[in-house]
Amino acid sequence: MIEQLKSDFNKMAENLKFSESNVELRKKNLTNFIDKGFPNKRIEDWKFSDLNQIISSNIENLSFYNDKTYEPEDQISLINKFEHNKIIFINGSISKVDINYEDDTKVLINNDLDLSNNANEINPLVSLNHALASAHIGIIIKENYSLNKPLILYNITTEDVNSTALNLRTDIKLEKNSSLKLVTIFDDQSENNFINITQNFDIAQDAILKSYKIDHKTNSNIKYFYNNINLEKNSISENFIFSTGSKFIKNEVNCNLNDQYSSAFINGVINLKNSQHHEIKTNINHLAENTKSYQLIKTVLNDKSKGIYQGKIFVDRKAQKTNGYQLSKALLLNENTEFDGKPELEIYADDVKCSHGSTSGNLDEDSIFYLMSRGLSHQQSKELLINGFLMDVVEKITDLEIKNLIKDMMGVVE
Repeated sequence: MIEQLKSDFNKMAENLKFSESNVELRKKNLTNFIDKGFPNKRIEDWKFSDLNQIISSNIENLSFYNDKTYEPEDQISLINKFEHNKIIFINGSISKVDINYEDDTKVLINNDLDLSNNANEINPLVSLNHALASAHIGIIIKENYSLNKPLILYNITTEDVNSTALNLRTDIKLEKNSSLKLVTIFDDQSENNFINITQNFDIAQDAILKSYKIDHKTNSNIKYFYNNINLEKNSISENFIFSTGSKFIKNEVNCNLNDQYSSAFINGVINLKNSQHHEIKTNINHLAENTKSYQLIKTVLNDKSKGIYQGKIFVDRKAQKTNGYQLSKALLLNENTEFDGKPELEIYADDVKCSHGSTSGNLDEDSIFYLMSRGLSHQQSKELLINGFLMDVVEKITDLEIKNLIKDMMGVVE
């Protein structure tokens, strides 16, 4: 694999004509990944999801560069329920940028692959991403500007791509008192690929980010999604994860509450069947006084599926008056499913209000019996209870258009 990786790196650097300085930065990241490799269960954060084993069992002869180009009109079905701006990625490359609903002096987009990056010594998958990203979008929302329409990042893979690692990176900066609604959605027509996406957010004072991740189409791809969020004074980050489509996906969110009165909200739904394996991992770092975080993750598992939630709240000694809440609940619909929960609190301040919890169980048979007594079938009763269980999270979405989009994808009828 290492020889293939080095060969594909050299091919990419030659074809995309990186600058000399950028090649050196990418090589530093590449070396860090080669030294560490794909994470395995000996690493604490990967004890429930051995990525090295998952990739070797599902993808033969993984390649790391795709040099084909595609036209978007032939590959994509756009969301038509509401008007929106869009950036379309096809097989790891930028295909189209359309922000026609906005003032282009207030929303700045740069797709220069030579934007500087630093080696991530801790996370080898971020290093791999920074070494091999063939799409790199930088977005700046200028001070006091709120986008008129949501921005949707379409991530498309086509049928002719197989056994390939696709790396994409997005850096988004919200200046003071700006706001952005961002939807990242996957449309997988390919099978057996490794998709590695990094998103970095810098949210300035009084700015608001609403970010939604949607993986909903059944496919055999393996995905890793890393979000790093930095929040300044009185800023807000609202995140929602809808995780139901891929064979394997790990959503990891690292959120730094750097200044007082900043707030982070992370809500998620994992809804699996067959032998799917999905994980959400969060690190919320309270680093200043009067910061707030709220997390609610709900999981439904059927057949031989596996769901994991690892959530950590860290409170620095100077982060007095922190308010942190974390709750995970799972429904196991048969005996062959597995749910692993690992809630953590690490607190060094004494004037805080923090709580966490994790529960798992089966559907309540008494509730099923009651609904059947009211005329529903056994299957209808189960579906109603499952939807009610998950809707508790979906209702946390503050944007009505996106909330309705998620409900449609879940097949919820109101």
